[in-house]
Amino acid sequence: MDYKKIYEEWLANPYFDDATKAELLSIKDDENEIKERFYMDLEFGTAGLRGIIGAGINRMNKYVVRKTTQGLANYIKKQGGESKGVAIAYDSRRMSPEFSEEAALCLAANGIKAYRFESLRPTPELSFAVRHLGCIAGINITASHNPPEYNGYKVYWEDGAQITPPHDTGIMDEVKAVTDYNNVLTMDKADAQASGLYVTIGQEVDDAYISELKKQVKHMDSIKAVGDELKIVYTPLHGTGNIPARRILKEIGFNNVYVVPEQELPDGEFPTVSYPNPESDEAFVLGLELAKKIDADLVLATDPDADRLGVRVKDKNGEYHCLTGNMSGCLLAEYTIGQWKALKGLPEDGALIKTIVTTNMADAIAKYYNVRLIECLTGFKYIGQQILNFETTGKGTYLFGFEESYGCLIGTHARDKDAIVATMALCEAAAYYRTQGKTLWDAMIDMYEKYGYYKDDVKSISLSGIEGLAKIQSIMETLRNNPPKELAGYKVLSTRDYKKDEIVDLATGNVTPTGLPTSNVLYYDMNDDAWLCVRPSGTEPKIKFYYGIKGTSLEDADEKSAVLGKAVLDMINEMM
Repeated sequence: MDYKKIYEEWLANPYFDDATKAELLSIKDDENEIKERFYMDLEFGTAGLRGIIGAGINRMNKYVVRKTTQGLANYIKKQGGESKGVAIAYDSRRMSPEFSEEAALCLAANGIKAYRFESLRPTPELSFAVRHLGCIAGINITASHNPPEYNGYKVYWEDGAQITPPHDTGIMDEVKAVTDYNNVLTMDKADAQASGLYVTIGQEVDDAYISELKKQVKHMDSIKAVGDELKIVYTPLHGTGNIPARRILKEIGFNNVYVVPEQELPDGEFPTVSYPNPESDEAFVLGLELAKKIDADLVLATDPDADRLGVRVKDKNGEYHCLTGNMSGCLLAEYTIGQWKALKGLPEDGALIKTIVTTNMADAIAKYYNVRLIECLTGFKYIGQQILNFETTGKGTYLFGFEESYGCLIGTHARDKDAIVATMALCEAAAYYRTQGKTLWDAMIDMYEKYGYYKDDVKSISLSGIEGLAKIQSIMETLRNNPPKELAGYKVLSTRDYKKDEIVDLATGNVTPTGLPTSNVLYYDMNDDAWLCVRPSGTEPKIKFYYGIKGTSLEDADEKSAVLGKAVLDMINEMM
C-alpha cells in the first residue's frame, strides 16, 4: 500500500472536508506520522474496529465509519436482511455521538432502518436491543476501556453477539471492497427521519432491558432482609453505567448506593484517570476514599461502555480486597450455579463457559456441580456463539459464562458481557451471604478452601506501530518454533497451537486437534494445574502472557504466582 499516495489523494479529493485536510496538512513534514495513518486500513480485531481518533485510513474518523457502515450495509443486503433494521448505541467518548449518527445516516441512505439510541447506553443494552427489536445487526460506537484518544466500532449480528465467522470475514470483505469514498452513501437527517429510516429509541428499550435483569434475581428475600444495611460505592468512570446501574439497584431494594461524584457524569476525557479501566488500581482511588469515609461494604466500577466490572470488597476487619476478573467471575459462577441448584435443580445439559485464558478454578466449579465446562477462544462473542448453538440445536442450557478480563453474563437477555447485571448480582450475593453472617470476602475464602487457591495473572508488553507489530509476530513465531520445556520449575506437559489447530502431548508425541477456530494463540499446560497462554491483543498494540497456578493458601499462591511471573518476564526479555 503506497501510503504517501493515499495521503495525497485525501488532500486532493473534494469529498474530504476542510477540517480533515487542515489536520493532514499539519503533519506534511512528519513522514512517520503520515506512514502510521496511511500504511494500512484500520482492521477488525476481537472487538471490531478500534483506533486512535484522527484523519487517515488507519484512524477512527467519520469517513472510516461511513466506509465501514457501507460495507456492512452491502453485506446486510446480500443476506436479505435490510428490512429488519440495525440498532445503534454509543458511549461517552470523543466523537461517539457523531460517529453513531454517521453510521445511522449511511444505513438510511442504503434503505436500511437505523434504530439509534437518544443518548449514551451500555454495550449490553445494545446487545439486548438487537434481539428485542428484531434487527439484523447492531453497531456500538465505543473503545471500551482504552485511553481517551481512542474510539471504536463494534458490530453485532442478529443473535445479539459480536460478529463471528462467517459474518465477520464476510463484512470485512465488503468493507475492503469499498475503495472509493465517493461511492459511500449518506443522507440528510431530516429526510431520513421523514422517510422512517432513522428512528430514535430510548425508554421503551430501557424498561424492557431492566425487566429482563430483574428476572435473574434469585434471593429477593435476602435483599429485603438486609438490603438497607449494605453500603455500596459505585463509579461509572465517566461512562454509560451510571443511570442503569443505579436504577436496577434501587428498584430491587438497595437504597444505600453512593456514586463517586467526581466520576459520575459522562466525560470522554476521563479526567480523573489516565486509563478508564476497572482492572487498574487507579480506577478505584476515589471510590476507596469514599468507601472508607462511609464504611462501605463493597466498591464497584464499570468501564465506559459498562460491559466490564471491577470489584473491591471489605472483610470483617475493615480491609478492602481486590477481586480480579477471575475471582469475581468465579464468585458469581458459584453463586449463580449453586443457587440454581438449590432453588430448582440443575438441568442435565447445563454448561459453564469460559475462555481459554480464564482461570482453571472454573473447571473445578463445573466438576463439583457436574455440569459441562466449555472452553472457547478469547472474546465474549464466542461465548455468545455457544448460547446461539444451544438455542438452534435445542441441546445445552446456559448457566453462566465469563472471561478473565472482568466480563460475565448472567442470563441470556444479552449476548455480550454485562456489567449492569453483574453489579446487580454481586450486590444480591453480598446480601445473601450477609444473611449467613458472611462477607463477600468470606465467600471467596470459602471457595478457595473448597476448590484450591487458584491465582491467575497477566503480563502485557506494548509494542505500537509497524515495528511493534513485526516484533509481536516475531515473538509468536519464536515460541511457536521453540516452545519452553519448563518454567519456574513447572514441567510443560502439552502445547496447544490454535493457529495450527493442534495439541501436542510432549510425553507421547501424540497430536490432536484443538477443536476451536484458528487463532494466533499458544498455550502451555504444566503440572500441578499451572499454565501459560500467549496471544496478541485483539484490541490494543500489545502481546499478552496469561498464566495461572494453584496454591495451598493465599500466601503460597502469591509466592508461586510471583515466581512464575518472573520466569515469564525473563523469557520475554530474552526474546526482546
